[in-house]
Amino acid sequence: MADDLALAPLTHSEVVATSNGPVRGYVEDGLDVFKGLRYGAAPVGAARFKPPSRPAPWTEAAQATAYGAPAIQSGLAPGERRTSPGDPPAPDEPASSEDCLFLNVWTPALDAKARPVMVWLHGGGFANGSGGAAMYDGGALARKGDVVTVTVNHRLNVFGYLHLGEVFGPDYAQSGMAGMLDIVQALEWVRDNIAAFGGNPRDVTIFGEGGGGWKVSLLLAMPGARGLFHKAVIQSGPGLTGKPIAAADKIARQVLKELKAKTPGDLAALSTEAISHASVKIPGEPMRLFTPVVDGAALPRDPFEPDASPLNADVPVLIGTNKDESTLFMLGHPRFGHFDEADLEKHAKSSAGDKAPAVTAAVRAAYPDYNPTHVASGVATAVGMWAGSLKLAERKAAQQAAKVWMYLLTWETPVAKGRLRSPHAIEIPLIFDNVEKARNFVGRGDEPQVVADQMSAAWLAFARTGDPGWPAYDAQTRATMLFNLESGVVNDPLPGVRAVVQS
Repeated sequence: MADDLALAPLTHSEVVATSNGPVRGYVEDGLDVFKGLRYGAAPVGAARFKPPSRPAPWTEAAQATAYGAPAIQSGLAPGERRTSPGDPPAPDEPASSEDCLFLNVWTPALDAKARPVMVWLHGGGFANGSGGAAMYDGGALARKGDVVTVTVNHRLNVFGYLHLGEVFGPDYAQSGMAGMLDIVQALEWVRDNIAAFGGNPRDVTIFGEGGGGWKVSLLLAMPGARGLFHKAVIQSGPGLTGKPIAAADKIARQVLKELKAKTPGDLAALSTEAISHASVKIPGEPMRLFTPVVDGAALPRDPFEPDASPLNADVPVLIGTNKDESTLFMLGHPRFGHFDEADLEKHAKSSAGDKAPAVTAAVRAAYPDYNPTHVASGVATAVGMWAGSLKLAERKAAQQAAKVWMYLLTWETPVAKGRLRSPHAIEIPLIFDNVEKARNFVGRGDEPQVVADQMSAAWLAFARTGDPGWPAYDAQTRATMLFNLESGVVNDPLPGVRAVVQS
């Protein structure tokens, strides 16, 4: 039966006219779905490392029935793909390519209803991932909330964030922000075209997790994105800063030396594989080497350091984390689940430096049932994503312009014998209402759907009204929604841990 369904002919949608040319998607479970919509020309050859450009217009209806290519993944050749429980690709996702400027749309109807629009920015840092991951399927959310959902591919790693402006001059002044400029162009596509897909271009919510959350943070400080979105959600990825030009320039010169490239022409002539492989030979953590640059133009300043950028002070923000973010990153450690006190001390020192003893004690007090592995994860989570999210929320609230809301997911997945607890990315299938697409991550039974019903409803309420349904956050009450089987608001959760990480 499954094979018969897979071979069944598609029911095509109506043709929709876009600013680039006509497109035709397909109908699936009452939705009109458009996959692989090209929003930018292929950024290859002489166009590498430059801001995106519009594609050549077309006149015949383009078939939008399959995902477009994801970006080249960090250090990999075209066609190669990295995956994790938090980011499995969809079964029909094609091979990776530099030609990756595509987006996907799910809509309840091709009419003039002007629905809220939710644009998802994928995780994977700035190094990996795509908008075509299985858990990012926007169908369930569009159907449940009567909204239009959009997911986006854009340039990553060395292809998206190699700052060549100091070496090659003005033509490359924004090369360290190329991937973010891709997202801006995708949002311009939404502005210009989403009404034809039943959406409201004046009611756009951007949301993202991990690196996607950092991308949302950056867009809040990018002049080119001003007015292209109206609400913002930052999940487990507070982006307080960008990379300074001096640091980015040093990395770029190392890449050029590794490639023996002295001119833009040399760089344009190199193969994709050569550039990708050279990028991970540079000293440093590959996930951190190629990240958005405070270039003075595309990104004039750090988004939330030393305070919140005033550019989008009027945009409400929903921000939060999961209780045990770091277990997902620690899962590959050979002693994961079996740390002793020496392992704990080593990992806590690596995460928290001189604060390690105090943060460790605070985490132990907050979670007395945690073994040394989970305490180590708790320390890393507290001083990393949670502390950054607190700082971002406080600085947003201090503007006293638009409100900010805080959440903490405390529900624990039973997979991996419960050792992951509430890991990084576990909220994604819950927010997208895609429990059945992520049973390997959320586990069996009814519990995941109970939490998914609550979280997806809150995100939809925020997209529709700008209020997820609980008191806003400020530095006095610190109201935080704790999502679990029975969810509720707690003022200043984990006060002991917070006091230490903020000291």
